[in-house]
Amino acid sequence: MLDKKAVDVQVLHVAPLTSVADYLVIGSADSDRQTRAIADHIDETISRLGRRALSIEGTTTGQWVLIDFGDVVAHVFRQDARSHYALERLWSDAKSVPIPQDSDSKVAPEGPQRRVATRKTAARKSV
Repeated sequence: MLDKKAVDVQVLHVAPLTSVADYLVIGSADSDRQTRAIADHIDETISRLGRRALSIEGTTTGQWVLIDFGDVVAHVFRQDARSHYALERLWSDAKSVPIPQDSDSKVAPEGPQRRVATRKTAARKSV
């Protein structure tokens, strides 16, 4: 997200609070176009690591794009929409995970990874 100039990026560890995901990544953008660009960048970056999004929602409007990777769900908001939905307040009991700020801390590709069924993916399949 930071590569595409997302603002106020936060990572919340929600595993103790829900079975939907382990982490929520939340970031904001100044426009619908930037929101979609950030979401596309996230999808492309994770795809290069051998993982595919289970679902991508909201790219048509660009106000709130949700990218579901199973254990990690990324939310990219236009800033006014983020204020309105206030996910950080909704998940206020979640622990915030620090994000390294230097550009050298990018994730290095480790090659394709086999998707292991977790409680999150098993719960999704049963729905």
